Amino acid sequence: MNAPLIELRAVTKTYGIGLAAMQALRGIDLRIRQGEFVAVMGASGSGKSTCMNILGCLDTPTTGSYLFQGIEVGALDRSQRALLRRHYLGFIFQGFNLLNRTSALENVELPLIYRGTAAASRHRAARRALQVVGLSDWENHTPGELSGGQQQRVAIARAIVTEPVVLLADEPTGNLDSARSIEIMELLTSFNRDQGITVIMVTHEAEMAAYAQRIVHFKDGLIANDHAQEGE
Repeated sequence: MNAPLIELRAVTKTYGIGLAAMQALRGIDLRIRQGEFVAVMGASGSGKSTCMNILGCLDTPTTGSYLFQGIEVGALDRSQRALLRRHYLGFIFQGFNLLNRTSALENVELPLIYRGTAAASRHRAARRALQVVGLSDWENHTPGELSGGQQQRVAIARAIVTEPVVLLADEPTGNLDSARSIEIMELLTSFNRDQGITVIMVTHEAEMAAYAQRIVHFKDGLIANDHAQEGE
């Protein structure tokens, strides 16, 4: 059987020291295969966001191991972790995190600027990404000229423009109405199904988690339940 794309082994995360110490993760084991769509659920303070931050190389475990494609991420220095984020991971946030005075095209180009991609190449790639999310006619509009659903589509285009191996989505439909939420989930599902992108999504909404192949429930810093969806 192929090795997992992502593996957490006995991972803990503690913030603070002494009496002020708070253990956000209390020894979790998690394996995610290439091409899976995993929903991560749990109450506030359950540890799910801490886990996502570790998976996204935005934080590091206190103890335990995080392996990405078999490589121990904890052995990488800060610049190497930044390269892993830049070349393998795409991020989608609940709050969109777009630059307000910058066009949709320029927002999508940002990750390629950080990579040092030549202007002509990044323009082409950003236009392709906007086309994929159905916003070809909106590339010159700023976020203030777009609806919430359109802003999230721009954020998704920015996440996929680098052709990531993994999409990490943190409450991607949290600020959207039901119709726009369905559109976004159908987009994420298509990336997973048609391009083989691994999707890991934090959500509070059971309706959104239903799109995933597998649901991982966190509780009190532990994984309380990890199960495949019916029919998967």
